[in-house]
Amino acid sequence: MFETFQSEILFAARLLLGGAFVFAGLRNIQSRILLIPMMAARGVPQAGLALWLGIVLQVVAGALVIAGLWTAPAAASLVVFLIAATPMFHNFWDHQGPDRGSRIIGFVGNVALAGGFLALIAQAA
Repeated sequence: MFETFQSEILFAARLLLGGAFVFAGLRNIQSRILLIPMMAARGVPQAGLALWLGIVLQVVAGALVIAGLWTAPAAASLVVFLIAATPMFHNFWDHQGPDRGSRIIGFVGNVALAGGFLALIAQAA
């Protein structure tokens, strides 16, 4: 049954995965005043530049995933981005109470996103 809609399902997967990063990148532009000091406090050198590079990566790679262009390299770059960003922004081990719970949710969500991107990479091969 699903074989009939394979291309539509794959497009929906690319739209959801890539769209999440386009949205996050655009949201990070609005949050840059808060994010830059947070990244600097975590020891990120040239935090402002690193943030802007991350935003460009999120938006461009996310758009490429949606469009189905260079899907495997775009998805791989977002996996690398997640490996770097997840412990920086979802460091649940440094928190207690409700804040810890919300960071665990973000951490697990990013792990799931990485799994989705790995599936796209495997499909594109």
